[in-house]
Amino acid sequence: MFVLTVDQRGSTGQPDRVPALLRHLDDFLAGRPGVVVGFDRTVGDEVQGVLDDPGTVVDVVLDLLRDGGWSVGLGTGTVDEPLPAVSREASGEAFVHARDAVEQAKSRTATAPVAVRGGTRADEVEALLRLLAAVAARRTDPGWEAIDALAHVGGTQKDVAHRLGVTEQAVSQRLRSALWPEETAVRPVVVRLLGETDA
Repeated sequence: MFVLTVDQRGSTGQPDRVPALLRHLDDFLAGRPGVVVGFDRTVGDEVQGVLDDPGTVVDVVLDLLRDGGWSVGLGTGTVDEPLPAVSREASGEAFVHARDAVEQAKSRTATAPVAVRGGTRADEVEALLRLLAAVAARRTDPGWEAIDALAHVGGTQKDVAHRLGVTEQAVSQRLRSALWPEETAVRPVVVRLLGETDA
């Protein structure tokens, strides 16, 4: 099982972003597999959810890191069952690992505010998630525009070019500059390793 504990960064003196995040996560996770206990506020400016699909976990983590306003702790392991309706009432080793992970993610030494704890592949998953977050942080707005259009349109780069009103070559250049082909090649590796971590 996977527990994500997510804490707002720099929240002192900042508006509470948790309600907006919870709405975003509801929309983001709609129709995706693996949501065991939906995200909810645990305490203060922190939210938590329980998932059992490694692909969905990777998607959520990278989406949160793209936003830039959150420290993300991912814990793997067992949970005490039956699980309650809200994660703040739950317990088990995955929750302990997620707590340790989010505290580490808040460390100023982290290259990206994410940490993974629990299981045999946690260090490898963490390293790859940090690498992907670092790549994403260096993307330009046009790069993100092409990636987002590709995600919404599906189809081909020609379809994306038509939607954006640019040439197909421009879309190809944006995706190359954004290292999108490299990310799409690495994501399945991260998903596989995360699945092995939880095995």
